[in-house]
Amino acid sequence: MLTNDLVLKIENLDFGYDKNDLIYKDFNLELKKGELVAITGQSGKGKTTLFELICENLKPLKGKIVSKKVSSIYQDPYSSFHPSHKVLNQILDVVDKNYLDNNLNRLCNELQLNNELLEKKPHQLSGGQLQRCSILRSLLMQPELLLVDEATSALDNIIALEVMQLLIKNLDRCGIVLITHDISLANWSADKIIDLDRLYERV
Repeated sequence: MLTNDLVLKIENLDFGYDKNDLIYKDFNLELKKGELVAITGQSGKGKTTLFELICENLKPLKGKIVSKKVSSIYQDPYSSFHPSHKVLNQILDVVDKNYLDNNLNRLCNELQLNNELLEKKPHQLSGGQLQRCSILRSLLMQPELLLVDEATSALDNIIALEVMQLLIKNLDRCGIVLITHDISLANWSADKIIDLDRLYERV
């Protein structure tokens, strides 16, 4: 059970796909509402694996992970939408209607999305447009913990900056764990950086 403003607590985590080659050994992390922690490191170091563990798609070998309501934004938006259904319908399936009615237009404006795009199916949108729809859906789900996996990599630099500013603006409602290869983005946005190449924390 999480108390106060904690939205995520990872305690003494051990995990590896091979028990003799652990990716995480006695790994600990606490995240409060209002904080953004960036996870950096080379490919294969366990960045996305950490998200899978938090979402309970993988089970720790040891230790425990406790989190509040989670929403995720992944690098490939096409993998997170059903190809045969309109984007808006897939948002309606997971979002509280009252919150949607009060916040949809505001968030669409901030993400430069219009109603016509939401009425289309995923394959009818560009990668950047669909990624912004994925971000819209995640924010409308009112998460207390937002997992962001290279979510701005498909966007041009200006829109990527605006999206990151929007995510940071939502820190009054949640905590964010950001996976990124962009060290400058991590330095600019994060309260704490965890470098999985060396598994140390820098404040």
